[in-house]
Amino acid sequence: MSLDPSQYEQWLSQRKAHRKDLKASVLFPRIESGDRKALSTAITLIESQLTSHQEEAQSLIQACLPLAGRSIRIGITGVPGVGKSTLIESLGKAFIAQGHKVAVMAIDPSSSLQGGSILGDKTRMEDLSQEPNAFIRPSPTQGHLGGVAQHTRESIVLCEAAGFDIILVETVGVGQSETLVHAMVDFFLLLMLPGAGDELQGIKRGIVEMADGILITKAEEENELLAKKAKQYLGNVLGLFHPKASEWEPKIDVVSSYTGKNIDLIPMWLDEYKHRTMANGYFETNRNKQNVSLFEDALNHTIKNYLLNQPKHQTVYQELRDEVTQGQISPYTAVHQLLAKLFPDYTSL
Repeated sequence: MSLDPSQYEQWLSQRKAHRKDLKASVLFPRIESGDRKALSTAITLIESQLTSHQEEAQSLIQACLPLAGRSIRIGITGVPGVGKSTLIESLGKAFIAQGHKVAVMAIDPSSSLQGGSILGDKTRMEDLSQEPNAFIRPSPTQGHLGGVAQHTRESIVLCEAAGFDIILVETVGVGQSETLVHAMVDFFLLLMLPGAGDELQGIKRGIVEMADGILITKAEEENELLAKKAKQYLGNVLGLFHPKASEWEPKIDVVSSYTGKNIDLIPMWLDEYKHRTMANGYFETNRNKQNVSLFEDALNHTIKNYLLNQPKHQTVYQELRDEVTQGQISPYTAVHQLLAKLFPDYTSL
């Protein structure tokens, strides 16, 4: 369907306004004032792969940095069906009732076949999404967790600049994403289902060791006995681990998002954790380590994208990739050969 001249002018005007909205100079003052629509637009900007958008995104992040760092960042993980979204909604509303502003960063699984993602967190957190002091943002993984890790950390900076002082980062489940999220939060909360030792099936020991708090979910009346048994069992397991560098002893308890049982425990844990780790210097040290980790991750991700987006490099890359596919060369040798062709002074270490 063609547009008449007046409709075309209106469409053109809207396009020009949209391009203007993607400027750091326009977005920053709106983010600083707590504008959630501007915040959402800014996160879309940093997720864009366009070079012009990336330049504006980095300018915006740099402008927001002085306003960042004044939140507590909480990672929340657990197997699918454990009730992460339900608990986050209850927890978010509890924090807001205490006067906090809550941002939820939900790393959303993308289809490895089609590349699409569900992005259903706003549907699952319907009440929380209606709160004026809440912001929910799903981030599709698109099969590249490294890129999402970078964008999630940058999104946290933007949310903090917008005045959100509680940042909740929900992960896709139990796997590689947990390690990435652990490296960008202050407090790591693991949710587990009731059922004594059964809930440890499929849970890697390293994820349990990372936890600063463990909650046995769905501890309603019919599950309460199982939940208490699971708490006792996991308490014994935690006793076998080495003390944490933070000098924090992980907490464990049962919780029900439906009845509200023990939801108030989590803010108490966080206050105690923040007080203790700030006093012993771990909180600041850990944040500094995370910044270095972000630098290294961003360096690896950016260099790879730069190399693969250069037409003069794509032919060499594709040729070596074909040789790897056909078993003519090992993946490691292919990497060294690629670097040697791109950088004449490169020598294998």
